[in-house]
Amino acid sequence: MNNVKDTISQLRTYCNSLTEYSRRKTRVVTIGDVPMGGDNPIRIQSMTTIDTMDTVGSVEQTIRMVEAGCEYVRITAPSIKEAQNLEEIKKELRKRGYTVPLIADIHFTPNAAELAARIVEKVRVNPGNYADKKKFEEIEYTDSAYNEELDRIRQKFSPLVKICKEYGTAMRIGTNHGSLSDRIMSRYGDTPLGMVESALEFLRICEDLQFYNIVLSMKASNPQVMVQAYRLLVQKLDEEKFQPYPLHLGVTEAGDGEDGRIKSSVGIGTLLEDGLGDTIRVSLTEEPEAEVPVAQQLARRYTSRKANPVIPKITHYPINPFEYTRRASREVANVGGHQVPRVVADLSAKEKITPASLYALGYHYSVPLDKWNIADNACDYIYAGDVPVDFEIPGTLGIIYNHATWLSKKNDVRSYPIFTAEDFLNANEFSDELNFIRIDINDLGEALLSKLDQQANCVLIITTSNDHGLAEQRRLLVELIEEQCSVPVIIHRTYEHISAEEFQLYAATDLGGLLIDGLGDGIFLSPHTGVSDKIANETAFNILQATRTRISKTEYISCPSCGRTLFDLQETTAKIRARTSHLKGIKIGIMGCIVNGPGEMADADYGYVGSGPGRITLYRSKDVVKRNVPSEQAVDLLIGLIKEDNNWVEVSETVNL
Repeated sequence: MNNVKDTISQLRTYCNSLTEYSRRKTRVVTIGDVPMGGDNPIRIQSMTTIDTMDTVGSVEQTIRMVEAGCEYVRITAPSIKEAQNLEEIKKELRKRGYTVPLIADIHFTPNAAELAARIVEKVRVNPGNYADKKKFEEIEYTDSAYNEELDRIRQKFSPLVKICKEYGTAMRIGTNHGSLSDRIMSRYGDTPLGMVESALEFLRICEDLQFYNIVLSMKASNPQVMVQAYRLLVQKLDEEKFQPYPLHLGVTEAGDGEDGRIKSSVGIGTLLEDGLGDTIRVSLTEEPEAEVPVAQQLARRYTSRKANPVIPKITHYPINPFEYTRRASREVANVGGHQVPRVVADLSAKEKITPASLYALGYHYSVPLDKWNIADNACDYIYAGDVPVDFEIPGTLGIIYNHATWLSKKNDVRSYPIFTAEDFLNANEFSDELNFIRIDINDLGEALLSKLDQQANCVLIITTSNDHGLAEQRRLLVELIEEQCSVPVIIHRTYEHISAEEFQLYAATDLGGLLIDGLGDGIFLSPHTGVSDKIANETAFNILQATRTRISKTEYISCPSCGRTLFDLQETTAKIRARTSHLKGIKIGIMGCIVNGPGEMADADYGYVGSGPGRITLYRSKDVVKRNVPSEQAVDLLIGLIKEDNNWVEVSETVNL
């Protein structure tokens, strides 16, 4: 592996600052009359889903996207005929008064790219399949044999670079985790470094030819991999003294609904927090215009972002940002150590807490059976504040009271106190099992650290009111690591005066960005306006699912539709979800075509991939199991495959206690 791990372990910097918001300064890339990078705003883009040969349909969908706020529109060109029709689409758009820059999306076909580059404002090429093929073969290369392969790529790729340079056409070199070539996989493995090197091989050719009108991307369906790859890309660009190229951010195959939004926010938002990113595409299995407001909401947070108050600098970052390692913490009750991250729900604003109050939190009480039914997304703790819980609670639930109220409830089963930092330092009475202490960065001093060392059964709940809250909480966690304090930490955020969708996007960014780096043993969300208890609880579990830190349901790796799609993705995804959503922990890939299908199958347990009109290929991981299955039979056969592997369970959302 060429000492890949040793190389990565030496690297630590990937952004201007870990505590002060500062957007990475990049070179400006000219894309029609909408430049990207430099001091330009974060640009919003999406991709058409209409067949590229349908000129009128493509034009009308493009107009809907532009009216929604899309600044660039990408259109697939899988062959010469689609590339030729881009000219007709562009003419009709200009005729109707729309000058939006168009981007040709190219896979496998250099001749289509070379034609499209003469027509549209930008071409996107995937280095994994532009000059390479993927057969999942492991190949042993000598250095000279590998260099011969690079020469072959140079010969295939250089003509496109020269055309782009001649016509003033921009280029995105867009690596996809799911379509790394066998050559890259054989040398670097299925790693973020492999993704980066795949792009840099093409970038070196561009710079040798003095072509710099380039945007880079590192997309993956796994936000953890995606974030690590972008960070490593920035580090490598600086290390090898490349130009500071703009970054196109996106989580590929994010899915639909709240799952797709939260997954996208974890990946995109984590990078935006650190000042990385010049354009956003949110890939949802929905109409493309539905992607635009999500991207706008993510970008809007950074138009005037400041750390208020100023956060102390991090001079040494003890976390490896290119490789996931969970912060070591001691286990207290069921929090910390090797336990999955816990979820705390906030019911402290209620006048009264009843069994019905728990329904939205995954606990359903059956009066006739006198039993609690507990769903997979049932929270672990409830913060009741000063509101008494005077009924028998489910056996998996704990209640957290403010310390003064806990003193009268301390004999209740699974009843625990929460202290302020000051109360904790002065208190004489504690729970023998579990104590929570709520602090912010200003509370963390020598006295608190000393008492935490003496009082072993404690869990910190860290909170912030800083506009740059992720950075402040990260700074607090870094200090705990430096002080060798192994107390478990639950991350708390409060959100006021925002919509339910903004709440989902912002929470996924703020908490997901810490969890991606292995920071945090639980999450605690307190929405105070316009967000139901149910949405808050589901959001918490979806964040943990997206960061791959706690799996509580089926995961769908589902691409957005495009002109290559061979079936109705939205309808098919809904059909598969309806029949499999109870399969906790199973990952199912639903791909419209072969472009990223096989590669993304490597990250899924099962795959459903379009292979022709009305035809589906089924995968077990990356291996083909059934080819060219009629689409009307494919979902049943997929379920049969899951049953064959003994991974099927009958529909049952809850367990009884």
